[in-house]
Amino acid sequence: MLIDTHCHIHESDFPLDQRQTLAASATADVRKLICVGTNMQSSREAVSFAKDFSVPEMQIFAAIGVHPHDSKDFSAKDLSELKKLIEENRQQIVAVGEIGLDYYYEFTPRAKQIEAFEMQLQLAIDHALPVSFHVRDDKEMTGEVWQDFWPIIDNFSGIKGVLHSFTDTLEQMDQALKRGLYIGVNGIATFNKKEYLIEVHKNLPLDRMLLETDAPFLAPVPFRGQKNQPSFIPKIVEFLNNLRGESFQEIAEQTTKNAEELFSI
Repeated sequence: MLIDTHCHIHESDFPLDQRQTLAASATADVRKLICVGTNMQSSREAVSFAKDFSVPEMQIFAAIGVHPHDSKDFSAKDLSELKKLIEENRQQIVAVGEIGLDYYYEFTPRAKQIEAFEMQLQLAIDHALPVSFHVRDDKEMTGEVWQDFWPIIDNFSGIKGVLHSFTDTLEQMDQALKRGLYIGVNGIATFNKKEYLIEVHKNLPLDRMLLETDAPFLAPVPFRGQKNQPSFIPKIVEFLNNLRGESFQEIAEQTTKNAEELFSI
């Protein structure tokens, strides 16, 4: 069995038929999914989807939070609603996310991103939940996002989580591993041929790896140009098998174990 630890198939504008998507996922033995919120409405939808579509052969969970792109208007009222969602839906909600810092687009001023991020990190600590982190550096990869991110993380003792869709350097991967974080590997691994990223995917310890799609985005080779979906996870495993030499079974078993341990699923 495989687990898609980060997808957005729950959202009202998901471009594929959701029931068919889930059926394809089950056929591909991707039998646990985490639907990740990006704003308040998306977070509500993630919880509802996890409730409405989970069946014994296909378990669906939710992560709730406000993405840095959408954090401009994040308020204490929103934080209170997220807290209430967790308290009323603890069976479905397994993480806070995706939250973090995005200096690539900067749709939200950096100071406001940091404020919303810290508020939601405290929420995760208060409810003993792991975090799905969105961290993206500026276009020149100056490292400025990490200069802000790591001190923030270090201020929240005991925080657990995963760097979702990680596309940075070995140096930043090592910083994450030092802090006990996991690294999310998705379809980008199959088509981004930058040498530093290939080195990350070669050297990432298997016991720190999680698999994800970010569906409907980032479809892996050979599905480039299509809408991504959880059933494509095996293609990521096949790529890693060829790159790293571990067997498909070994990668599947360890990444599933990692996800079950981090998210308590």
